[in-house]
Amino acid sequence: MGFNDVDDSREGIGRFLERNPDTCFVAEDGQRIAGVILGGHDGRRGFIHHLAVAGDYRRQGLGTGLVEACLEAMKAQQISKVALLVFKYNDDGNAFWEKQGFTVREDLNYRNRALRDLIRIDT
Repeated sequence: MGFNDVDDSREGIGRFLERNPDTCFVAEDGQRIAGVILGGHDGRRGFIHHLAVAGDYRRQGLGTGLVEACLEAMKAQQISKVALLVFKYNDDGNAFWEKQGFTVREDLNYRNRALRDLIRIDT
């Protein structure tokens, strides 16, 4: 995953959760966080921003469960289409999302523009 120092800071995630309280989920095992999904929408289209599952919880259906919970929450809010981004070199991530029914769009270019300087945080 790619992170930056503004959007993925404690404050940035807090703002996102305030705007999207019903489409973000945390899976816990006792006191331990096993997985999280950050999904949201603009009232028209949904977007999954992050999905993370701790290494020792992978391949047990936890990620799929988080995705299903997020998508059901969006459906309940009348969202009919959800998108996400995956780095091209992330073979495991791309295979996971393909298995979840997300397809690759070849008919468009993804573009963005930073409105402030962002420092990338590598994980």
